[in-house]
Amino acid sequence: MNLSKSLLIIAAFIFTISCDTNNTNDEIATPETYEFTRNGESTVSFSGQTTRIKMSGELTSAMTDFDNTTKELLLEMFRNQTESGADANPFSDAELNAATKNIKSKVAASTDFYSSNTTVSSEIKTQFETWLTAQVDEVFPNENIQAQPGVAGQIADGSSTRYVNAKGFEYDQLVAKSLIGGLMSDQILNNYVSTSVLDAGTNIEDNSNGTTAEGKVYTNMEHKWDEAFGYLYGNSSNTANPNLTIGEDDSFLNKYVGRVEGDDDFAGIAQTIFDAFALGRAAIVEGDDELRDQQAEILRAQISAIIGIRAVYYLQSGKTVLEQANPDFGAAFHDLSEAYGFVYSLQFTRQPGTGQSYFTKAEVDGFISLLEAGNGLWDVTPQTLQDISVDIASKFDFTIEEAAN
Repeated sequence: MNLSKSLLIIAAFIFTISCDTNNTNDEIATPETYEFTRNGESTVSFSGQTTRIKMSGELTSAMTDFDNTTKELLLEMFRNQTESGADANPFSDAELNAATKNIKSKVAASTDFYSSNTTVSSEIKTQFETWLTAQVDEVFPNENIQAQPGVAGQIADGSSTRYVNAKGFEYDQLVAKSLIGGLMSDQILNNYVSTSVLDAGTNIEDNSNGTTAEGKVYTNMEHKWDEAFGYLYGNSSNTANPNLTIGEDDSFLNKYVGRVEGDDDFAGIAQTIFDAFALGRAAIVEGDDELRDQQAEILRAQISAIIGIRAVYYLQSGKTVLEQANPDFGAAFHDLSEAYGFVYSLQFTRQPGTGQSYFTKAEVDGFISLLEAGNGLWDVTPQTLQDISVDIASKFDFTIEEAAN
């Protein structure tokens, strides 16, 4: 039995235990909404996550604002560290400009994956900044030039116009889709639902005793779990029942949980994810760490699957276009730029029951090198896209055909 099949069995076992618990544990039922209170006050708080989601949205939008965007502006939106000067207020939202939060510090910054791997964390942060500066240096000067192999510029995608680098990639798509892994998923799967974070310091004792964080109405453990919740639902219009608008509330993880939910092959995944968050939080309130950790494993399996499914989806979408007699290169390149970001995000996934991602950074770099070889998307073959799809799907419990719908 190969490793991936063994891990699927582990994930299924964990999921079965949790489902049995949901059905048989009369003391801790799965809440229908994400609402928790202490002495009549809500204990749910994830404002920092909402802030970073909004910052990420403004950042990726600014990447295609040819008239107003500079390298300095993009870097400041990513870093949010300048207290004075022209770029001190990079966001259109005054609340974001006033915030002390930033995107960069939370990219590739999970306790489990990067606290002892700071060199790789730094490399990944630098990669994001490289994409941001390259958009201005390489693509902006060629705004009105027709893209061709080795030349950045514009390319038609039906009635839309895309702007690509010399290898055919849209840098804004690389950044947006890579943030789904490098920011949102890494922080959820490898940080805030991890025992290393939830149980840090005196958190277990404090949570058992109902000892809240200084000046707050929540315990540290409750808050850490809520912060994980916030990276998926933090911009939802109804955070108590966010599945009412799942897929509509941001352009990052929320959007793609909604997209996968809309595929009949995966219908129900959005509810599974929400239920794991809600039951895990209820378990924390009741001091049931075992039940809490079972829900964390469900989140790792399901959110990782979202990334794998969408990576294959976009690889197959691009492949289908390139196989046509007269390919619409703009459409194919757009799909494959999105695929690139989801492939890059695979290194931040987490195999249930392990401390490992589904794909190592070296494996992901190998996939990326295949996409970037030669003239990049101008040269990539349908067979290469198929081969990468096969490798990705083999680690998950879905088929290429299911993901490609």
